[in-house]
Amino acid sequence: MLVDTVGLILNIVVHAADLQDRDGAVLVLDRRTRRLFPFLETIFADGAYGGEKLRKAMAGAAWTIEVVKRSDHAKGFEVLPKRWIVERTIAWINRCRRLAKDYENLNRTAIAFIRLASIRLMLRRLTRYCVPS
Repeated sequence: MLVDTVGLILNIVVHAADLQDRDGAVLVLDRRTRRLFPFLETIFADGAYGGEKLRKAMAGAAWTIEVVKRSDHAKGFEVLPKRWIVERTIAWINRCRRLAKDYENLNRTAIAFIRLASIRLMLRRLTRYCVPS
């Protein structure tokens, strides 16, 4: 899942469970994403996405990838900036009852319901600010 810093979904790919997230990131950052979002400059990623395959995929793009890693000296839980944005978005989307369980047989159906949940989230935010007083 690729989200902006506010937490709104830009692109999403649903893949088989035997594909690691690190390899699935290459699918999210494809040519279509580059064409739709040319204004993106930096992509923040979790420490798990620091692999060579992703760096090779990003070589032709104008984007830079910044891997947010936890400090080696940290003990216990430490909040890292930009690291929990995707997880927060997933939590917002999982409020939709349909997405609480994996009922979908097709990947495209799952993507459609995730996008519907994202649209619902955006509309609720817009109506909060656009209600006449």
